Amino acid sequence: MRNIAVMFSGNGTDFQALIDGANMSKFDGRIVVAVSSSPTAYGIERAKSAGIDCYVCKKSDYADEPSRDRAVLEIFERYGVDLVVLAGYLGILTEPLLSRYPRAIINIHPALLPKYGGKGMFGLNVHRAVIAAKEKTSGATVHYVDGGTDTGEIIMQRALDVRDDDTPESLQKRILETIEHPLLVEAVAALCQA
Repeated sequence: MRNIAVMFSGNGTDFQALIDGANMSKFDGRIVVAVSSSPTAYGIERAKSAGIDCYVCKKSDYADEPSRDRAVLEIFERYGVDLVVLAGYLGILTEPLLSRYPRAIINIHPALLPKYGGKGMFGLNVHRAVIAAKEKTSGATVHYVDGGTDTGEIIMQRALDVRDDDTPESLQKRILETIEHPLLVEAVAALCQA
C-alpha cells in the first residue's frame, strides 16, 4: 500500500476526488498527509473533514523555493510518503523534493499537454486560451513532475469536444467533472499497482 501526500493551493476539488477514491477503495494507497501553499485554501477544510493531517507551507515563510521544499520533505519523511500528488498546487517543485521522489511525483493539468502548459497556465487561464485558439478538443493530463513547468512525461490524458457555446467557466466545469477527477484517481490507482 502506498503512502500518499497531496499538495494543493485552492479549493481542493481534485483532493476531494482522491479522498473519495480512497474511501471507495479505488486505489491501493492511503492519503497520509496534505500540504497547502495557502492558509486560506478550502482544501484545508477538506483535509480536516477527512481526518487527514494538513500543513500550510506558504512561499513567504521561506527564503526561497528549495527552503520550502526541504520543509515539505521533512513532513513527508515523518509520514513515510512514497507518492506525491499535486492536485491544483501552484508552486514549482525544486531539487530537494524532485531528487527524493524520482518518478513518484505526479501532477494533474487541465489541458492536453504539451499544449497550454507552462508559466501562467492554470485554472481559467488554460480554458480561456483554449477557447481563444478555437481548439476543437481539450481535456486533462496526468504527468510526472520534473524540473520544468508541465514538462514531465505524460502518464495519461483524456479529451472531450469543445462546444461552440463553451465559456471558460463551462469548459472548466465539464473537464473537472467528467475528465479531471476520474483521471487523477485512475492514475493514482495505476501508480499504486506499479
